[in-house]
Amino acid sequence: MITQDSIVAQIKKVYDPEIPVNIYDLGLIYDLKILGSEVYILMTLTTATCPAAAFIPEEVKSVVGEAMGVSAVHVDIVYEPRWSKEKMSDEARKVLGFA
Repeated sequence: MITQDSIVAQIKKVYDPEIPVNIYDLGLIYDLKILGSEVYILMTLTTATCPAAAFIPEEVKSVVGEAMGVSAVHVDIVYEPRWSKEKMSDEARKVLGFA
């Protein structure tokens, strides 16, 4: 059975190459739905011109697809609402010196 926690654990393996924090704790994941064996992820990037825009969504798709029971992963990128440092977890803020 696919759980929210197992998918979040997979997403936490993905890091922005310029920031030493995983994308989940950065607050880039806006929504996560599990429908049967398919996972739907709504995410953003730190900026619309993020140089990692070409590969971060593909990396998310890949690592989530490795989770037991997942048959398909759908990743959609949105830029509204805009990402801001307020979306970061307390742990991420601490690592980046914002706490």
